[in-house]
Amino acid sequence: MKKIMVIALALIMMLSCIACANNAADSSAANGSDETPVLKVALSPDFAPMEFVDTAKEGQEQFVGFDVTLAKHIAEQLGMKLEIEPMSFDACQVAVQMGNVDLGISGFSWTAERAENYLISDYYIAGDNETKQTIIVAADKAGQYTKAEDFAGMKIGAQAASLQELLCNEALPEDTTVELFKDINVAVVALQTGKVDGVAVADGNAEAIMANNQDIGKSGFFFDVDPKYENNVILLNKKDEELLKKVNEILADCMANDLYSGWYEDAKKLAGIDTAQEISYTDDGKAQ
Repeated sequence: MKKIMVIALALIMMLSCIACANNAADSSAANGSDETPVLKVALSPDFAPMEFVDTAKEGQEQFVGFDVTLAKHIAEQLGMKLEIEPMSFDACQVAVQMGNVDLGISGFSWTAERAENYLISDYYIAGDNETKQTIIVAADKAGQYTKAEDFAGMKIGAQAASLQELLCNEALPEDTTVELFKDINVAVVALQTGKVDGVAVADGNAEAIMANNQDIGKSGFFFDVDPKYENNVILLNKKDEELLKKVNEILADCMANDLYSGWYEDAKKLAGIDTAQEISYTDDGKAQ
């Protein structure tokens, strides 16, 4: 009788151990230990052809453009799953600095302030249209502006925390008012309704805006851009030095294999389709 009880007890203990092992395995799976790691990328999809939205698609697939293609390529090379977190341009920078995302890929240029607050990747080249910086104005006034002095006393819009803000403050006359916007779409509407006289944008963005707004034209003025500002970079948190090394290796490979030019041409074509749209944001920088 005692022998039967001992055997029964041993069986109970063995089954208990198996159950515990199974529970641990289930818990491990639930915690995502067997799942593909996620690469979180912040971008501001209001900047065609670099990043914008295709309304014919849903979820993560709706985000398109040159920077989105680059982000997908980086995630693929790292063996990670890409998760795009759309937000305003200035909110992207805060998210990187706070460590809420892994990368900021949103047409960023090098600036001394960014170099102080972030790790900055080697540069990548989207296209010549993204290195040139201009000011869009009402189409019927486009011929009136050819030099910085022509904007004296004017109100010029620029995206907050952008290269265009920096260029406006450096190059335009002192009596020019620089109006800052979280959202380029709102700046364009402000131009169309006469609230600002012009909006500073990258030349490629100007072309995309003009294609969908016949009442907007490009001035004959282009900013004199220091070469250090001409190309784009990726922002990382100061602690992510190992990730920076991997990203730079991927960027070098992209450059060596001439991937950028094809990506940019594809993005420009996509920006011209009927379902292409630039997203807008709430006051706290969240996409809506």
